[in-house]
Amino acid sequence: MALDYRKCAEQIAANIGGGSNVVSAAHCATRLRLVIADNSKINKKALEDVDGVKGMFESNGQIQLIIGTGTVNKVYDEFLAVTGVSAASKDDVKKAAAAQMPLWKRMLKTPGDVFVPILPAIVASGLMMGLVEALAKVIPSFGASGWFMFLDMVANTAFALLPVLVAVSSARVFGANIFLGAVIGIMMVHPALMNAWTVSPTNQPDVWINFGFLKISAVGYQGHVIPVILAVLLMSKVEKWLHKHVPEMIDLFVTPLVTVMVTAFATFMIIGPFFSVLENYVLVFAKWLVTSTGGIGALIMGAIYPFTVVMGLHHMYNVIEAGMLASGGLNIWMPIASAANFAQFGACIAVAYKCKNAKLKSVALPSSLSAALGITEPAIFGVNFRFLKPFIAGVIGGAVGSLFGAIAGLGATAYGVTGIPGYLIIDHKLPYTILLLISGGVAFAITLFIWHEEKAEEAPKAEAKAAAPVIEFNAPVVIKCKNGSVKQPVKGSVVKRDAIPDATFASGVLGDGVGVVPSEGLVVAPFNGTVTSVAESSHAVGLESNGMELLIHVGVDTVNMKGDGFKCLVKEGDTVEAGQSLIRFDMDKIKAAGYNNTVAVLLTNAEDLEEVVCG
Repeated sequence: MALDYRKCAEQIAANIGGGSNVVSAAHCATRLRLVIADNSKINKKALEDVDGVKGMFESNGQIQLIIGTGTVNKVYDEFLAVTGVSAASKDDVKKAAAAQMPLWKRMLKTPGDVFVPILPAIVASGLMMGLVEALAKVIPSFGASGWFMFLDMVANTAFALLPVLVAVSSARVFGANIFLGAVIGIMMVHPALMNAWTVSPTNQPDVWINFGFLKISAVGYQGHVIPVILAVLLMSKVEKWLHKHVPEMIDLFVTPLVTVMVTAFATFMIIGPFFSVLENYVLVFAKWLVTSTGGIGALIMGAIYPFTVVMGLHHMYNVIEAGMLASGGLNIWMPIASAANFAQFGACIAVAYKCKNAKLKSVALPSSLSAALGITEPAIFGVNFRFLKPFIAGVIGGAVGSLFGAIAGLGATAYGVTGIPGYLIIDHKLPYTILLLISGGVAFAITLFIWHEEKAEEAPKAEAKAAAPVIEFNAPVVIKCKNGSVKQPVKGSVVKRDAIPDATFASGVLGDGVGVVPSEGLVVAPFNGTVTSVAESSHAVGLESNGMELLIHVGVDTVNMKGDGFKCLVKEGDTVEAGQSLIRFDMDKIKAAGYNNTVAVLLTNAEDLEEVVCG
């Protein structure tokens, strides 16, 4: 059944405290991203149950609702119309949310913000490296061919020039000129510098400039991340300061020149030498944690990993993985991430297997498949973390799997992929298969044992009937179909749908039905059914009966009145009888506000019903 985008948006708005509680709203490919003024007004359980919402979570100061590709943009448009909130970009939402985050979390979040946009390039390179190396092993002659040389070059480019990608992305994050950021990144891997991977006790770089305690050595920063991010952060500060203080007539050439020079000296004298050493210590500690603690360190990190996903901080591990590969070794962090991710798959697929609720099953099954491919957010936020026990089962499974991976000495030749795609970059396939079976199997078994589906609560019918008075109802039928009939819900003159003075209603995009030019300001239930949605501004209501989904919308653009002149007499979830009062509205106020008061009565799922006749 097609999703009613308007109803979904109205239900979301109703359960977050209305448009007045929204600081900013935007959407990405799959999620509606909201920054809320007062989170205490959010009805989280109701949000999770909204038709069309596959999951809800809080991350980095945002409320994020998982809706899905190709659908979220349509729900977003309706959400803006329903709430009156202005559209914002994802960056606007991030800035609004960041202002509500503690400093420590903002610092840990920054590497993730930098790495997320460049992950497609890294993932593509990692997968290609795995394929090229696999072909070279299977076909020895291919490894000595020009084809191998070319494809290997293509696959390695993102890793060989990683500082350039990091610098460009950092400039975007810090609000600096991305081309100046690119210059800094290129500068740090310039051909005139000795490649950092070739430095050894017997092969040291030249010292170009020496101030005694400060010097500039002719060595690059291949594979380094932290020095690049900090260099561009400094660059952004210098650039912004200069833009404010340099006269406009010379700003165009003075600001870029001074920005690059100041950043270059600071990077090669202070930031690069100090933080590259610090980064190396971090790598040494990470390797020790995995390899020198008998697997205990890996077990702990496997348990912690899903929590960093929940907080949106897991991309910071890319820094460690990049450094491991840059030092000439294997990425031994990847098996930990893969174990943690595949365990969430195991827990989620257990929920899909065990649950009886059709909506939950429809969310859990595709989410679990996504987790098996290494994308765990739908599984974690849509299912596991929502019910907590499956999430904990996933934590345990990930910890046990990580322990096995450390004992088996697993490592990867790239990063950016986990789960099933991880076969392309892992060094030993059979132990990796065992790792996935352990992680997913333990989580699956524990979830089956400790998680039990809650029974749906029945609506209090007695209270619902008492919510509004029932009146005698002998109105004519205005819509009929094989499933039943819809009586005229408001007194007045009936007009055809295409005569409704609103292009959206008239076009039929929201469903088929009629319009009613009202003679009095009372909307009543046109059949026995259930209230599925109530507009925050009380000007519209959604009903359902025997498979018929009906929208009754009072007036054109009356959402802009923000509830003035409207009073809704029912709430979402109420059971109503034909003739029961739903909405009272003031026709004079609508007219005074300059809006048309035609009431749209539309079967929003008319295309799914048979023998629909309107009028």
